[in-house]
Amino acid sequence: MSETASTKKQKKPLLNGRRAVPSNNSNAEENEVPEMEVFGFTPRGFNPKDHLHVVDIHLFKEPYEINKQEHHTDKYYSPKLIVRRGQPFQIQIDFNKPYEPGTDQFWLEYLIGRYPQQNKGTYIPVLVGDELKPGEWGAKIIHKENNSIRLSVMSAATCIVGKFRLYVAISSPFGIFRTRRNAETDTYILFNPWCQQDAVFLDDEREREEYVLNDVGVIFHGDVNDIKLRSWSYGQFEENILDACLFLMDKAELELSGRGNAIKICRVASAVINSRDNDGVIAGSWDNSYAYGVPPSVWTGSVDILLEYYSSRQPVRYGQCWVFAGVFNTFLRCLGIPARVVTNYSSAHDNNANLQLDFYLDEEGKLDTKTTKDSIWNYHCWNEAWMSRPDLPVGFGGWQVVDGTPQETSDGMYRCGPTSVQAVKHGHVCFQFDAPFVFAEVNSDIVYSRREKNGTQVIEKIDMTHVGKLIVTKEIGSDGMMDITEEYKFQEGSDEERLALETAVMYGVKKQVTQDTVYHPQTDVDMDFQVQKAVLGSDFKVTITFKNKSQNYYSAIAYFSGNIVFYTGVTKSEFKNQTFNVTLEPSSSSTFDVPIKSSEYLGELLDQASFHFFVTARINETGKILAVQKATVLEIPMLHIKTHGETVAGKEMFVVVEFTNPLNQTLENVTLRLEGPGVLRTMKKDFRQIPANSTLTWEVKCTPKRPGLRKLIASLNCDALRHVYGELNVQIQKL
Repeated sequence: MSETASTKKQKKPLLNGRRAVPSNNSNAEENEVPEMEVFGFTPRGFNPKDHLHVVDIHLFKEPYEINKQEHHTDKYYSPKLIVRRGQPFQIQIDFNKPYEPGTDQFWLEYLIGRYPQQNKGTYIPVLVGDELKPGEWGAKIIHKENNSIRLSVMSAATCIVGKFRLYVAISSPFGIFRTRRNAETDTYILFNPWCQQDAVFLDDEREREEYVLNDVGVIFHGDVNDIKLRSWSYGQFEENILDACLFLMDKAELELSGRGNAIKICRVASAVINSRDNDGVIAGSWDNSYAYGVPPSVWTGSVDILLEYYSSRQPVRYGQCWVFAGVFNTFLRCLGIPARVVTNYSSAHDNNANLQLDFYLDEEGKLDTKTTKDSIWNYHCWNEAWMSRPDLPVGFGGWQVVDGTPQETSDGMYRCGPTSVQAVKHGHVCFQFDAPFVFAEVNSDIVYSRREKNGTQVIEKIDMTHVGKLIVTKEIGSDGMMDITEEYKFQEGSDEERLALETAVMYGVKKQVTQDTVYHPQTDVDMDFQVQKAVLGSDFKVTITFKNKSQNYYSAIAYFSGNIVFYTGVTKSEFKNQTFNVTLEPSSSSTFDVPIKSSEYLGELLDQASFHFFVTARINETGKILAVQKATVLEIPMLHIKTHGETVAGKEMFVVVEFTNPLNQTLENVTLRLEGPGVLRTMKKDFRQIPANSTLTWEVKCTPKRPGLRKLIASLNCDALRHVYGELNVQIQKL
């Protein structure tokens, strides 16, 4: 057998005893539809063209025409018709002669995939009737003139989301005649947050503008005590992005019949956004090694990532949580599912799902890094998608957590969600999907424990307030920060918050508290510390404070540990440690300063200039241990963007990016990146060197496409300096 024949044989769909029709899980594949289905014998001399037939079809698919205007799809850079389900749209059919309702019969056919079936919603015959029923497929004639008729077509509010092929079928006494396959009449059908019957219906216009139509956003990062933000270009309307997003569902092999279900789409997408299981979109890297790719800090938006993946079919290297969240947000908004990026500060990663973070100390009170497996991320970004949850009891619809960052497996794959935010708040972690993991991220306790020589496990401290300190997202209509912590949890320490935790435990998530655990904390001595804010490359100090609230004299041995960490809380190296003795007078406070010199940390620093400081102290008189930990980030310099020339759509303008090197060393192999949806596609430029304390200037020429308020976003990357960003809002005028 020849290689070609062998390949053809392999490509033939596999059938088995359980399926009459193979899986229909590709929007890209098609079947051949016959142009003519003859009933029995046709009489001699029969010519189909003597009967009614279609000359042309008009879809009113230009951005300024009725369909895209009324369906809020005029921003998509696509020549095809794009409509939202559950809402009427118009098409015009030109026949060869006037249409006679009494004698002529025709209908529309919408097909998707290779094996269309009416009972699966992949073959949809649309008959012409007298009226349209809300949320159901149908068509009615709204205008007739000469040989043309104009139809109002309604799609079902539960319709599959994807690209459909359109045929017009005409019945004659001798058979059915169809229009030829014509890619120009392909129709994309999306979710519809404007339609009350749609599962993603959102009843606030300002929220729809933000969570569906806004193509740029803000992602918060840094640390809870030093919140930073960066703009991200979602670009869901850019050329080929819609096709790239539909391809992701093909890649995930989601049955076409399931693509009208936002729950299923979110679940499979959370797996395909990362590359861990199925060569999905983005390969993650958290070890500061970015061979054969670019550091996550380089990306300024989703468009380049999705288009690279769509063309290469290979994972794009590399991403971290905000990159996964940014791309996932593009996917959701592009398909019409309302979505936003959420940042959780002091986010717990609970490895064994016991709803607590276990930090083990050695006999001296130092953290035992070998036995401590749980970690606290400075911050973690995920997404929320808005939808009803008919699979859950009433009240658990609305915002759902979906997370494309690969952390733990769920049903055998690296994915997370959709998880009801309401279920998390009330501790109802029994409801699908992955509620225990999300609950632990925002509301677990940190338990510091030490095992004594006789084997007894002594709990030295339980911190109930460190995890999930602050949960935020972008404000509607501005780049400000909106605090949504109370959507995930009741106020820390309140009866309701403790009840939610107990409810979560009751629903089958066992806490591993053993019989031999003892907990008698030192309550009359407090210890805390503050980290001085500092710019990258400068010296700073950490101030430790002890407060003796009793009438007793105490002495203690304190241990300070300064670590360079990944933003995930995982330690790269300890760059400073110091032990000192403390004397505590009754009813008094003592402070100690630990100086940190730039020379101690600069050579070891990672991407996000993150530190983790851990202070423990053992009270000599009681043997009790005090423990406090905090993360902090240094200030990183900004890029400055300005424009000159007229900022008018269709006219040439100039964008200037400036950067001053703040370090006392030369930066080498520097890459600048600039993008702005509607203004310019991503541009890159490499610079061999930027000498110490010198300023670099890069000027770019561009022609904006779209009027309105647009945003320019720039990033700078080199081995010595990452996470350097700049942005500028630009008002583009109409020509």
